[in-house]
Amino acid sequence: MILPILNMQAYTGIKLAVGYAMMGLFAVTYRQLYWANGRAFTLWLALQMLLILLLCLFYSPQNVYLGFFTANFVSWYSDNRKFNIIYSIFVVQELFLVGWGLKTIEGTELLFLLPFIIIMLISPFGIRSMFRRRHLERELDEANEVIKELVKREERMRIARDLHDTLGHTLSLITLKSQLVEKLVSKDTDRAEAEAREIQRTSRAALRQVRELVSEMRAITVAEELTEAGEMLRTAEIALEIEGDISLGEVSDLNQNILSLCIKEAVTNIVRHSGANKCVISIVKSEGQVRIMIRDNGHGLHGQGVADAGFREGNGLKGMNERLSLIDGSLTINADGSKGTVLTVMIPLVVKERKDGETA
Repeated sequence: MILPILNMQAYTGIKLAVGYAMMGLFAVTYRQLYWANGRAFTLWLALQMLLILLLCLFYSPQNVYLGFFTANFVSWYSDNRKFNIIYSIFVVQELFLVGWGLKTIEGTELLFLLPFIIIMLISPFGIRSMFRRRHLERELDEANEVIKELVKREERMRIARDLHDTLGHTLSLITLKSQLVEKLVSKDTDRAEAEAREIQRTSRAALRQVRELVSEMRAITVAEELTEAGEMLRTAEIALEIEGDISLGEVSDLNQNILSLCIKEAVTNIVRHSGANKCVISIVKSEGQVRIMIRDNGHGLHGQGVADAGFREGNGLKGMNERLSLIDGSLTINADGSKGTVLTVMIPLVVKERKDGETA
C-alpha cells in the first residue's frame, strides 16, 4: 500500500486528508475480511471494492492494482453461485476502471498494466482451486481416521465374539467338572482323578484355542511401526535414520507389538516436545536380548521446563514401563540440553514354547 500513499502526495488539503482516511479504511477492510463470515464478509468486501473505485476515479488510475487484494478474497466464496456473482461484479469494476484510465494512461504504461490486470482476473480461480484441494485433503484425512477407528472397532467386536464362542463353553465345562471333582474327592477317588485328568485335557484344549485365536490376530511388527514413524517424522520435518536389522524374526508377535508401541510413544514425544530436526533409531540384537535406542537432537527434558518425573508421567513413559514389565523388559532415558534425549528399550529374546504348552 506504499505506492498508493505516495501517489497521494500530489494532492493537498481536504482531498489529501480524505485520501489518507480512505486508505486507512481500506486497511481496516483487509484486516476484517480475514475474520468476518457470511453476510459481514460480503459487506466488508463490497466496502473494499467501493474504496478502490473512489481511489481510482478521484485520485490515480494506478490504484487499480489494489484489486489484487480483492481478488484474493473473492476466491474465498465456497458457494459457486455467490462466487460467480461477486466475481462478475469484480470483473466489471476492474474493466471499467481500466477503460476510465485510458485517457490518462500512456501506451507504454497500458502495455505494462494489461498483463497485471489479466493475472488479477485469473487469480481467484487459482486460489479457489488451491482452497478446494486443501479442503479435499482435510476431508480425506478425516475419512481415513474414521476408517481406522471403524476397523479397530470391528476387530474388537470380532475378538469378543471369538473369545465368547471358543472359550465360553470350555470354561463353563471346566467349572462344572471342578465342582464335580470337589464332591467326588471324598466319595469316589478314582472317578475324581479321572475327572481331574479330563479338566487338564480340557484346559490344554482351551489354551490351544487361545493360541489359535491370537495367531489369527494381526500383530504390528517393528518394521511396520518404523514405516509409520517415518511418515509421522517426515510430516513434522524431522529426518529419520534407522540403524541395524529391523526384521527381528526371532522376536515373538507379542514382544514386537510391545516394542512397536514403545517406538510409537517415543516418536510421538519427539514430534510434540523435543524441538528436534533429526531422529536416529538403532536396533541391536545380541545373543540374549534386543536393544532399541531412540535418539533425537532436541533440547532434552529440562529444555522443556519440566522435571524428569513430570516428563515420565506426562508423556506415556509410565505406560511404556508397564508394558515392558510384562515381558521382563526395561526402559532407560537420558537427556542433555545440548545433545537431546536418548531413550533405550531392552527386552530378552523370544522364549520358545514346549509341546505341552508350558513356557521354558
